[in-house]
Amino acid sequence: MDTFEAFFTRQSLGEVKPDPVPVPLIEKLLSAAVQAPNHYKVRPWRFIVLTGAGREKMGEALAHSFAERFPQAPASALEKERAKPLRAPLIIAVGVDKPSGPKVDEVENICAAAAAVENLLLAAQALGLAAKWRTGEDARNPRLKAFLGFAPEQRLIALVYIGYPVVEAGKVERPGFEDRVVWME
Repeated sequence: MDTFEAFFTRQSLGEVKPDPVPVPLIEKLLSAAVQAPNHYKVRPWRFIVLTGAGREKMGEALAHSFAERFPQAPASALEKERAKPLRAPLIIAVGVDKPSGPKVDEVENICAAAAAVENLLLAAQALGLAAKWRTGEDARNPRLKAFLGFAPEQRLIALVYIGYPVVEAGKVERPGFEDRVVWME
């Protein structure tokens, strides 16, 4: 797939088939992700790959966290939390290291990891996979971060849900750049 075709056809598709993604494809996604630029070559990204029972364990962590925060929650709410990671056969969680030296700025590490996530999304598109970058409350959940092996001070910037698309992506009409650019000559 041409790079520009990937840019203009990439979509966040949440509905995917349950078919597992083969390990060689997952490795190809991760290899593409780490081609992202990063200041001082610190490689601040961390990837946790969840498949099979790993997703079920993640669901248990989410359900326990939800029960701690909402002790009166009905069983149906806990089941909903438990089922979140089962929406796709593959989840890649992306965390960011804190700066390791005085010259490294935290925002640079976050930007580098976000660039790695974008590479991962474009690689998924090029390989015929659907991917959805999720964050929200789950990305700030201390129990989930601990389950994934991240330190409390590390940021979890992405939970990328990946699988084979139920429907094929087509070109997406998005707003242009014109209202977001100032030309200075």
